[in-house]
Amino acid sequence: MQNQHPAAELPSLRRQKILLLLERDGKVMAAELSRHFAVSEDTIRRDLAELDASGLVQRVHGGALPRPKDSGKDYFARVSETNEAKARLARYAVQWVREGQTLMFDSGSTTLQIARSLPSDLNLTAVTASPLIAVALAEHPKVKVILVGGQLNPATLCVSGHEALRMIQGIKADLLFTGVCAIHPEIGLSSLHFDEVPLKQAMFDSASEVIAVTTADKLGAMEPFVVVPCNRLQRLITEQEVITGDIEDYRRQGIEVLQVGAAFG
Repeated sequence: MQNQHPAAELPSLRRQKILLLLERDGKVMAAELSRHFAVSEDTIRRDLAELDASGLVQRVHGGALPRPKDSGKDYFARVSETNEAKARLARYAVQWVREGQTLMFDSGSTTLQIARSLPSDLNLTAVTASPLIAVALAEHPKVKVILVGGQLNPATLCVSGHEALRMIQGIKADLLFTGVCAIHPEIGLSSLHFDEVPLKQAMFDSASEVIAVTTADKLGAMEPFVVVPCNRLQRLITEQEVITGDIEDYRRQGIEVLQVGAAFG
């Protein structure tokens, strides 16, 4: 008979040890934890669900990751921080913007960085439901800014509702820069906020091309509300150093994955 791990009979102790393993390894997998603690995978999944509900881990398919660094912070706190990785990804992403295009900008701190990184001499029409992004775009003299109206979500500082949805559905954009709350190769793009899902889906439907720009900590992650499957993306721009998941899983979805190293920009 297999000896039972000392933590198997004490859920609180087992969960503390899971957190220590997560800190050491950068991720934990349910199957491996099941063998390590000599308990069932259902027991481990309950542990991970409890840790996720407490804000201590971020559950992903088959296991858990550390919570993203900006998790739990409000939007103002996130956009006021200096994040060189997001700025670098944004500078790389703007090379796909062309003169005369109609662009859509989803909400998010990374898409805000993209708006700020646009060349000042480009003649564009830009559509967004984010007031902060609209203000950033207004600093570009040749950009015509269309700010979608609706009810403002104080957590995301983005508008939503029927009016916003109708406006987005009436616009055909050349390119959408979508924000990423979480992206998983099997689950797709998902969001923490239910009310923003219809607007995000409408943006995907209205754009000829979609580029997701995200730091590596969002890869392999999932949130409660699914927006679209991964194959709705044409490009995924992320960091060179990817420590979570297999980047090839995204390429197998037909996505052009572009990884940006620290030497860029």
